[in-house]
Amino acid sequence: MKYRTSPADLEGMPPGVPHIIGNEAAERFSFYGMKAVLAVYMAQYLHLMDGTPGTPMSEASATAKVHLFNTAVYFTPLLGALLSDLFVGKYRTIIWLSVVYCMGHGALALMGTTGSASVWLILGLALISLGSGGIKPCVSAHVGDQFGARNSHLLPRVFNWFYFSINIGAAVSMALTPWLLEWYGPHWAFGVPGVLMAIATVVFWMGRKRFIHVPAGGRRVITELFEGGGLVTLLKILPLYLFVAVFWALFDQTGSTWIFQAMDMDREFLGIEWLPSQVQSLNSIFVLTFIPLFTFVLYPAIGRVWKLTALRKIGLGLFIMVGSFSLVALIQQWIDAGQRPSISWQIISYALLTAAEVMVSIVALEFAYTQAPKTMKSLVMCFYLAAVAVGNLLVAGINHFIQIPNAPLEQAETAIEALPDDWQDSPRNVVLPGHDGKTGTDDDFIARYEEGRLTRIEIPSLEPFAAVATRLRQDAIETGRPPTPDEFGDPGKDPWGNPVRYEILNSTRLRLISDGPDRTPGTRWDTGILIDLPKPEKKEKADSWTDRFHPETPWLDQRKAELGFSDEAKEDDRFPHLTFFSGGMTRMEGASYFRFFAYLMFGTAIAFIPFALLYKPKTQLQD
Repeated sequence: MKYRTSPADLEGMPPGVPHIIGNEAAERFSFYGMKAVLAVYMAQYLHLMDGTPGTPMSEASATAKVHLFNTAVYFTPLLGALLSDLFVGKYRTIIWLSVVYCMGHGALALMGTTGSASVWLILGLALISLGSGGIKPCVSAHVGDQFGARNSHLLPRVFNWFYFSINIGAAVSMALTPWLLEWYGPHWAFGVPGVLMAIATVVFWMGRKRFIHVPAGGRRVITELFEGGGLVTLLKILPLYLFVAVFWALFDQTGSTWIFQAMDMDREFLGIEWLPSQVQSLNSIFVLTFIPLFTFVLYPAIGRVWKLTALRKIGLGLFIMVGSFSLVALIQQWIDAGQRPSISWQIISYALLTAAEVMVSIVALEFAYTQAPKTMKSLVMCFYLAAVAVGNLLVAGINHFIQIPNAPLEQAETAIEALPDDWQDSPRNVVLPGHDGKTGTDDDFIARYEEGRLTRIEIPSLEPFAAVATRLRQDAIETGRPPTPDEFGDPGKDPWGNPVRYEILNSTRLRLISDGPDRTPGTRWDTGILIDLPKPEKKEKADSWTDRFHPETPWLDQRKAELGFSDEAKEDDRFPHLTFFSGGMTRMEGASYFRFFAYLMFGTAIAFIPFALLYKPKTQLQD
């Protein structure tokens, strides 16, 4: 069947646009729904999906892996763009890779049913990154291909609609999937987005006869790249992508570090107790409000006194993002002091972040399309998306670098290899060498195994400090808050002569820590005790109509009961609510982490100013 290959001579909206918008809403539901729960799933659920419980993933490790996945999602657009622009065109690329996308969701839904959950996770994320990433530059460029010279003035409106569809799907999914994960578990939380992706594929296929199918450029792409000025265009716009990359390094942390921060906050807002992963749905709700506000009120008002070009909008958005992360750093500073601030403060940060998104993301997406040569729309769009990948790769790299290895866990994994084949049949206590590499000295660890799994690590040399930790815990309970370091006084010195430091991590966890046997801070040999405080009691609420839609017990609690797994099982019975550790922290903790990114964004915004002043735009649309 032959399809129309060039835009019709229309003044109104092209007929294929509703199918693209509907497809985008369902596809974004599937992607953001899966992504909304990914960090929490990795940190709290993944180690319980197989028959034998494993070791939970740290928040820093989960953050690094989530952003590494985001990196793949936004690098694979290059494959989709090349397939589209050189060989089969945008429509076929979108259809083919959408099937791959659905397979990825299916793999995630199978975690915990057969085989290794980690293998299904890796396979599912790999297929989703290929499918989701591969269609990204094609879908946005396919929107622009529907327009010709007479109706090109409608492009800004359609790109706003495009963004509306993204955020409608995202808002619903980011509110629903955390609820599904909480009460019905990973199979539903990952399976429902997969169903929506299948619907998205069908909706797009139904519009095939109404679309403009701009054919693949083939060799013309290569010709235009090297002879038609395409390479010059790419090099000219490349610095914009680098600035946008830093913006996305901050923005995409709403799906990782912001979720973990929300866990330590009072999440009651408007009479609703929000799940940590649900709070990010407010970003999409704000987008739906801010787009018309900015388009019809703020932009025209500012335009009367100052010409608001695309690059100026982007520059303003970068500075607003500085304010958003500065507020998040302040919130974390309160948490670091043992407070439990209201989630309303993070909601203000989301409002600032959304304002920055509207001024940077929407504008840069449209700007990248208009600057691209006619046969290279998908290719240039994928370079814009690669900026998102670079930003996420930066976050993944930083979170990987700041992790300090957990010395006893490393030793315990090695010790298992030396045990007899039947070691899982009975409890085992294994003495592990410490910093000096020898057993029988004061830096030894003791690993305790039951039923083939590690239940806890003990550090005998720190047992005298358990009394100090217990007294510290009792003081915090009696006063209703953690004492400040000045109030508590000097905890003393460790067995190696290092001063022990008392630190507040949040309202429910304290820490005694020293530099350990190597007497060097920030290494795997830093030793100490984590002190868990009682969590604040939840306010009693009247029965809600939503209670009838979920079980009485959250899925995670049911799963732990099935496996006979308890978080308290890691504690030493002699020292309840205390956990000994050596290493396993991060080099950039608490508020300092968020301040680092706020400073990075501020420097980026300052550097953007001369670029915006020097860049000379050149718009190129389809004939």
